[in-house]
This record gives sequence, structure tokens and C-alpha cells, in this order.
Amino acid sequence: MSKKKPLFFCDNCGYEVGDNVKACPYCARLFVSVRCPACTYSGPDRMFQNGCPMCGYSAPPPPKVKEPKIKPPPPIPPPPAEPLPFWTYIITFTALLAVIALFSYFITR
Repeated sequence: MSKKKPLFFCDNCGYEVGDNVKACPYCARLFVSVRCPACTYSGPDRMFQNGCPMCGYSAPPPPKVKEPKIKPPPPIPPPPAEPLPFWTYIITFTALLAVIALFSYFITR
């Protein structure tokens, strides 16, 4: 069983590049050193021939995916107002009649 050879990716554009190239063929970024995407250890490319020498990472980085913008949920409308109990209408009507009666009593006096 042979060990899988690690893959190398450009840190700038994310494309796969060869392990012995000095610049990315897609974006022309120069490679000075190799950086592990898992532990961020950085060093010369010869140290990364069998994966990261610090953590052993040799998997490709996850693809760059734009996160969708999430819309906030619409505001929740207030619950409909419940009608008042019947007895409140009776008390209000009775109080209104009492005020009218007192007003008419003081006017006619």
C-alpha cells in the first residue's frame, strides 16, 4: 500500500499547483515557502514532500465557497386585539349615564 502524495494549492487563487513550481501558473504568485492550511506551519517545500512535518496534514484545502447572504426573517405582526369582556361595556355605559345625570342635575338647579 503506497502513501498518497500530498497535493499543493496556491494560497492566493486556490488552484492546484505542482510541488516543484516556483510560481502559480494561474495567478503568477511567487512561492517563497509552503504554508500548512491546518496548523499554518510555514517552511520550504522540500519539508512538505510527505505532508506537513508538524501535523501530518496532506489533504487539499476546502474549496472557496461564497456564503449566501441570509435575509432576516420578516417581523412578526402583533397578535390581534381581543375584544373586551361584555361587563366592561356595561360599566362604561353606566358610568356615562351617571355623568350625564349629574351634569343635567347641576345645570337645571
